[in-house]
Amino acid sequence: MPMTPFHFGPSGLIGYIFRKWIDLPVFVLANVAVDTEVLLVRCMQLGWPYHRLGHTFLIGSAIGAVWGLIAYAGLPVLNRLMKKIRIPYQTNIFKMVISGILGVWLHVFIDGIYHYDVKPFWPIRKNCLWRLLSQNQVKWICIICLVIFAILYVLSLKKQSAKKQ
Repeated sequence: MPMTPFHFGPSGLIGYIFRKWIDLPVFVLANVAVDTEVLLVRCMQLGWPYHRLGHTFLIGSAIGAVWGLIAYAGLPVLNRLMKKIRIPYQTNIFKMVISGILGVWLHVFIDGIYHYDVKPFWPIRKNCLWRLLSQNQVKWICIICLVIFAILYVLSLKKQSAKKQ
């Protein structure tokens, strides 16, 4: 994607729907964690390709697992965040590590469709996901997912406030 925010739609929606099994904040933020690679490549002016080994399912798995462990170390912060946005939250280290991996995989899958330079199945050099959908279709799917996620979240908040009355 041209910018990580597009990833928040699919990751937010999937993470929210499956929050019983997926750690929502770890899953969503894994999409940001993996794009630090692109940021570093651009800031250090390393040139093209911008998406390197971090944007593969293999190396991305390690990045996601490490992100899950880092998030586990920051669990008190995540607990406060989830309480503040009023989403019920229970997790454990296993759920966090798996969610980090799955979050990176979702990112790699989306970027594999969108960007030519992503090699999702490295060491295989061919990107068989490239242009599975058009870039416009990918953007619209991401936006639609974000809207659905926002609607589900608002409905959940209304349901919670109705229970309190």
